[in-house]
Amino acid sequence: MTGMPVPVGRPGLTRRRALTAALASGAAVLGGGALSGCGSAVAAGEPAVRLWDLFSGADGGLLNDMVHAARPDMRGTRIERTVLEWGTPYYTKLAMASAGGRGPDMAVAHMSRLAGYAPTGLLDPWDLDVLAEYGVTRDDFADAVWSRTQSEGRTYAIPLDTHPFIVFFHPEPAADAGLLAKDGTLDAEAFSSPDRFLAAGRELAKASGKQGVAFGYVTDTAQGWRLFYGLYRQTGGAFRLPAGGPAEVDEDRMAEVIAFMARLVDGRVNPKRLDYAASIAAFANRQTAMILSGEWELGTFRAADKNVQAAPFPTVFGTPAVYADAHSFVLPHRPDPDRAQRRRTHQAAAALLKAGQIWATAGHIPAYRPVTRTKAYERLRPQAHYVQAQSHVVLDPAVWFAGAGSNFQNAMSQVLQQALLDGLAPDRAARAMVRRLNTFLSKPSPA
Repeated sequence: MTGMPVPVGRPGLTRRRALTAALASGAAVLGGGALSGCGSAVAAGEPAVRLWDLFSGADGGLLNDMVHAARPDMRGTRIERTVLEWGTPYYTKLAMASAGGRGPDMAVAHMSRLAGYAPTGLLDPWDLDVLAEYGVTRDDFADAVWSRTQSEGRTYAIPLDTHPFIVFFHPEPAADAGLLAKDGTLDAEAFSSPDRFLAAGRELAKASGKQGVAFGYVTDTAQGWRLFYGLYRQTGGAFRLPAGGPAEVDEDRMAEVIAFMARLVDGRVNPKRLDYAASIAAFANRQTAMILSGEWELGTFRAADKNVQAAPFPTVFGTPAVYADAHSFVLPHRPDPDRAQRRRTHQAAAALLKAGQIWATAGHIPAYRPVTRTKAYERLRPQAHYVQAQSHVVLDPAVWFAGAGSNFQNAMSQVLQQALLDGLAPDRAARAMVRRLNTFLSKPSPA
């Protein structure tokens, strides 16, 4: 949880008390118009489930549509949304409100952030028996996603989606390069080793007459880490981060992955100095035949080319693994929760999950698998072509300092940028990453 206030040095002042005291200043922000509430018209006096989320723009509009679609499954209850700023500001406000027992009934949180919240008492566990009454059970979720919802044997998050790091491609140059299977999907075998991946990239460049594979990482705080960690987990190398350190990792395999990434951006397969925005524009404008990016960019690419296709990230190093994160529903801590209101909250979460087909139109993979098993979902293109990625997703390490928008991702990406852009040797880059890992591990959780 980066950005949380530091406790002052008064005797007996605990982290929770510091956060509770900080809530007063946070409340001024919450009440001062910095947040926007939204929701559909409802009957006067109808009980409300208050939801905090970080979805603005198109995703915010889709969540409004889901709230509307969920109404038949939660008659007598309405969902009242409050939208906060993405990233550290959101998680700081959520931590402060939870510490003071004054948070919303339910909040959206990245699953990669759970390790900084669930073990510290900032969240309450979900009642799976109550969820089951509303048609949602543990078996409705992929094992790779569900496994991250747990802390000390209890369930602290209900996954809304999986949003993986995948590949988008233009079908015409991919076909001309001989990289498509008979059904028009990407031929994963053609990308199944570092040398094959690079060769395929060169063929894509020839077929497009321009560039092969775009990857925007320059000055980005997360892209380098997303690509690295997915590829490293494909090597099968250990990545254990025990409290206090040292990190238990395989530096040789880290260096192997970094060397591959450097070759990928050496100017032959991919332009050498692409930032995130430039890579998105290059692919949308057909300056490159393929891009390595998150599925959340589907709307942007589809607006430029309705025929754009996608696939799970190829298995380059032998073991299927796809970097991802997941939005989830969590229960901010309440010292004495109202049972009826908690039941309504469980009902609301279940109803939103069942409206996941709407969420899927943005590119996100609904975590509630009954949605992805429908004929309607099978007709979604290219979403149905990468849905299997959810079975092999790997999230950030389950430690308090990692996760979406964290300083950890930025620190790792800074080292990787030195290797890809400035020529830092892969073995030296690997050692530098380990040193930074150990620095993070040496610090106790601020919660």
